[in-house]
Amino acid sequence: MQQHNDGLRNGTSRAVRLESFGGPEALTVQDVSEPQAGDGQIRVQVTAASLNPMDWFMTADAETAARFGLSLPAGFGTDYAGVVDQVGAGVSGYAVGNRVFGAALSRAVADFVVVDADGNIASGVAHHTPDDIDDRTAATLSIAGSTAAAALAVLDLGPDDTVLVGGAGGGVGVFAVQLARIAGARVIGTGSPSTAEHLRSLGAEPVAYGDGLTGRVRDLDAGPVTAALDLHGTDTVHVARELGLPDGRICTIAAVVDGVPAANGANAAPDALDNIAALVAAGRLRVPIAATFPVEDIRAAVELQAARHVRGKVVIDL
Repeated sequence: MQQHNDGLRNGTSRAVRLESFGGPEALTVQDVSEPQAGDGQIRVQVTAASLNPMDWFMTADAETAARFGLSLPAGFGTDYAGVVDQVGAGVSGYAVGNRVFGAALSRAVADFVVVDADGNIASGVAHHTPDDIDDRTAATLSIAGSTAAAALAVLDLGPDDTVLVGGAGGGVGVFAVQLARIAGARVIGTGSPSTAEHLRSLGAEPVAYGDGLTGRVRDLDAGPVTAALDLHGTDTVHVARELGLPDGRICTIAAVVDGVPAANGANAAPDALDNIAALVAAGRLRVPIAATFPVEDIRAAVELQAARHVRGKVVIDL
């Protein structure tokens, strides 16, 4: 096994843990035994992790946690970036010192994560980080980027499309709006009035969400809306139907609606994240980072992210 020992602390390391399911108050930073890479695995010394709504949603209560295969004590967070410091037997394509980013379901906010070299979100997965992307940005890509890519693959947008994106200012929206624009589509993004400039900066035409949204979209004189993506619940689905869209041209990520396709990051194309990383490295896609916190302030970071009003991503530094 190849190993890099910088930063190790007598066989222990820090990890954010839950001894009981619940809200931010249940999170603590604990000293734990350092995980070790086994056959077919790599260990990553994490430098940054980012938060997603799924992180606090799936650890809110025991029933929800069980649906994701989680039990106590549990870790927290899924998106990470860092440096490979152990390579297990039988692994090719990774070496000690490689910069990587990826996902490790509900265990990413920790000094170290062990992931399968050829894995998935559940077992952990890693992608090589392009030289032109810093670790904070790389840590934001996996869940939001793959979810946006999967949803847009359902809609198959092109230059003749105008897409209505509900919840466009959130973490997934940052990617969805820009990927839709790169595909050539016109984008109408819903949000609060205070997010209008943020949405414009991403390439969307802003429109306030809430009662009367259908009329406001029509008043934009943007031509017919040909597709819709609901990133929050079902409100945009209902508006899209009122605008005459067939269900096959609507997609959700956070709700199930009869007849409407749903998407999640696990369904993204195998090369989706590498393509997104390349776009970021080339300056064609940017990821606004709303706030950064040291790991010791994990509760405050989750409270901010869970309020659902941040414009971009919340990142934890380790």
